Amino acid sequence: MADKNHISDLDSHLGYWLRVVSNAVSQEFARKLEREGVTVAEWVFLRMLYGASPVAPSKLAARMGMTKGAISKLADRLTGKALVERGADPDDRRGQTLSLAAAARPLVERLSKLADANDIQFFGVLSPEERAEMERLLRKIVAERSLRNVATE
Repeated sequence: MADKNHISDLDSHLGYWLRVVSNAVSQEFARKLEREGVTVAEWVFLRMLYGASPVAPSKLAARMGMTKGAISKLADRLTGKALVERGADPDDRRGQTLSLAAAARPLVERLSKLADANDIQFFGVLSPEERAEMERLLRKIVAERSLRNVATE
C-alpha cells in the first residue's frame, strides 16, 4: 500500500534539473554580457532588431513577451547608449519605430559569438543528435504551453 504522505525527492523532478541547467547557463551568459556593458534583456532586444526593419515598440514587446513599459525602459536605456534609434512610424503619425543603430552592429555580432560560446560551454557535452532531441522537446513544451517570455528585466 502506497504511503499517502510520501513526498517525492526534489531531484526526481525534471523542473528541478531544468532550473539547475537554466540558472547556470543564464548566469554565466549574464556575466559575459556584463563585461560588455549589456544585460541579457538588452542583448535579446538588440538581437531582435539586428537585420530587421524598423519596428513599433508594441510589436517588439509582443515578439519578446514583454510589456510595453518594459520595452520602453529598455529602449530608453539603449538609445541612451546610442545602440538603438527611434524613428517616426510611417503607418501611425503619433507612433514611433525602433531600429538598431549602425554603431551597434559590431557589438551584436561580438555578443552573438559570446552566446554561441556559452551554448558550446554548456551543451557541447551533448552529441548533435542529443542536442537536436533536447531542442525538439523544449520547443514542444514551449509550443504546447504557449510560452513566450524570452527576456526579463
